[in-house]
Amino acid sequence: MASQLVGVVRNLQQRKGRRRRGLTLAEGVRLVEEALAAGVSIRGVLVGPGLSETPRGAALLERLAGHAVPLEELPSRAFAAVAQTDAPQGVLAVIKPPHWEFADLAPGRGAPVLVLDGVQDPGNVGTLVRTAFALGAAGAVLLTGTADLANPKVVRAGMGATFRLPTVTAEPAEFVAWARRERLAVWVTASDGTPLTRAAGPERLALVVGNEGAGVGPELRTLAHQQVAIPLARGAESLNVAVAAGILLYEAVRGA
Repeated sequence: MASQLVGVVRNLQQRKGRRRRGLTLAEGVRLVEEALAAGVSIRGVLVGPGLSETPRGAALLERLAGHAVPLEELPSRAFAAVAQTDAPQGVLAVIKPPHWEFADLAPGRGAPVLVLDGVQDPGNVGTLVRTAFALGAAGAVLLTGTADLANPKVVRAGMGATFRLPTVTAEPAEFVAWARRERLAVWVTASDGTPLTRAAGPERLALVVGNEGAGVGPELRTLAHQQVAIPLARGAESLNVAVAAGILLYEAVRGA
C-alpha cells in the first residue's frame, strides 16, 4: 500500500493537484540543495537506495534532518515508479514554491523584466527563468498559455532559479496595466522587427518573448514601443525562444 507521502507525490504530478495543494516537486540532489539554500519550505522527501552512500547525498540527508524535514525511504523499484527523471538520484522533495506579486518586481537600469507570452514548453520556460536570473533581470511575468511555473519540468529546467527570481503569473490585461503604471518601455520580439544592433536600450524595459510557433500575440504587439529582432545568418529561420531571450537580455543589460 502506498504511503501518504507517495500519494501526495503522485497527486502533484498532475496540474490540478499542484493547483489545489499549492505545492510542487523538486527532484535531484542539486535541486533539493538549491531549495534548502533559498529557504524554500520542504514538506517531505522520498529517499531512494544509495543516496546516503555518496558524500554529497549523506550531507544532504543530514541537512534535511537538521531542518526536521520528514524523510521516507523507498526500495529501488518503488522510488523509480514515482521519479520523473531518466536517471533518478534518490531524492524527491515535496516543496511549497515561493509566491510573488507585481510589487516584488523592481525593473530599472540593467534590470529588465522578461515576459513570456504563451511559451508552452516547460523546458523552455524553466530555461528562460534560469537565464533571466543569471543575467540580472528584475523578474519574470508568465502570461496566459505559458507552462505552469510549478510544473516539475519547469522547476528542474530552472535549476533553482524558480526559487529565487520573482516570477508573477498574470493575465495579459494585468500585465498591460502594470507596465503602464510603471512606465515601462515594452519590447516584443518579431522576425520583422528592428535589428537589435540598432535598438537603443531604454532604462526601464519589459522584454516580451512569445509562443514557440506563433510568436507574441496581437494584444502585446499593439502595446509595444518597439519590435526587435536578432539578425540571423542567411538561410537561418529562427532561434529557440530561450536562446533568443538570452541574447536579447544580455544586450539589454549590457547596453543599459
